[in-house]
Amino acid sequence: MFEITGLMESNLTIVNISYAMVDVLRKESSYTFDETVKRTEEALASEGFGLLLTKGIDEMLKLKLGIEYPRYTTILACAPELAKMGLDASKDVGTLYPCSFVVYDDDGKVMVSHTSIMRAASELGLASEEAMAPVIEETGKRVRKVWDKI
Repeated sequence: MFEITGLMESNLTIVNISYAMVDVLRKESSYTFDETVKRTEEALASEGFGLLLTKGIDEMLKLKLGIEYPRYTTILACAPELAKMGLDASKDVGTLYPCSFVVYDDDGKVMVSHTSIMRAASELGLASEEAMAPVIEETGKRVRKVWDKI
């Protein structure tokens, strides 16, 4: 089961895709690539996420494979309170960490994307649906606040 919703405004396209286990958020940014990365980092920090890593995957591909690739940066973050809630539900939920956002160049458009996968924990048998309900609810609220600030 999945649902796709979208909104198009001048220079902004937001696509939300909801599958049974995940929510995929994707939108075009009206900011430059570097500004979008910075805004994403700042939005995460403002909602209590600790930044674990910001890495240019395109740079790694050039360094390790010798290929040119359009700009693509991944931002990994973790909110300690949310992480503890998930781990209290089941230690195996940690295999879904950390929270990740990506900023990438798509034919001259700066895109930002996030896949929220906490709902997958119960579907994959990592934790019970009952134990994950508060984690999913709180994570969803926090990620939505981050998303709205980007």
